[in-house]
Amino acid sequence: MFSIIIPSLNNIDYLKIFLNSLKKNSIYKHQIIVHVNIGSDGTKEFLKSENLSFTSSDQNIGLCEAVNLASKKSTYDYIMYSHDDFYFCPEWDKTILDEIKKIGHKNFYLSSTQINTFGLDYFNCGNDHHNFKEDKLLSNIKKCNFNDLQGSTWAPHIVHKDLWIKTRGFSEEFFPGAGSDPDFALKLWKSGVRIFKMLGSSKVYHFESKTLRDKKKFIYFSVKDLGSKSSKIFLLKWGISIQFFRKYYLRANSLYSGSLSEPHKSISYIFELLICKIKLLYINFFFKK
Repeated sequence: MFSIIIPSLNNIDYLKIFLNSLKKNSIYKHQIIVHVNIGSDGTKEFLKSENLSFTSSDQNIGLCEAVNLASKKSTYDYIMYSHDDFYFCPEWDKTILDEIKKIGHKNFYLSSTQINTFGLDYFNCGNDHHNFKEDKLLSNIKKCNFNDLQGSTWAPHIVHKDLWIKTRGFSEEFFPGAGSDPDFALKLWKSGVRIFKMLGSSKVYHFESKTLRDKKKFIYFSVKDLGSKSSKIFLLKWGISIQFFRKYYLRANSLYSGSLSEPHKSISYIFELLICKIKLLYINFFFKK
């Protein structure tokens, strides 16, 4: 069915939970391809013992290059990008495949819904691999229903392989990875994609970005720096901000109402576009001399 691409940076405990959830809760058989960044925690040896496909690098090459490299091993028609700190809930893939069949063409960008604790007791199933309560999650997963939303804002994402090749995958200037999701979405928009849909019935439990928030792993940047750096790169590349694109193009996190159209050029649109252009001039003047 899907080629699932997973970049992993010395995160073997979460990767094992991730892989176990795919084995236990998938309806269909998928191709799993891991990119191992560094792998000094025994990840490569573990993947070999499980006879799983992977690529590797001795240094941290970042999320974008890792996904692009691993995607070259894809043999299926659909490429899914995922973090390694997800737990895929039952029938996650059936929901996606049913949606793909309903759409009937390849010009779409779909994503599952991430479940965090949300302050709801029945979803507080642990925030790390030590206290993860799998049985509690599985017994309570049907208690909360999520709406389908516009934007396909958060991973895991799935796209047809033809579109992945056409857009050349993730843009590697967004090292180590922040900002690559909206950049890829905008490349898809430029390629004519107008279906950006987050599927409420396809659910993954998220351990709240353990990889990104582990300061030992990201010695190059703080989390705050990642956002600032990626925002500047996006603005210089596209002439608009990430926030502007998500708000006016993707209508991110609003209820799904069908295929998107070009943004309405309202007064607020024009005003916020002007703000983007002023910021762009500022960055060009002070940072590109």
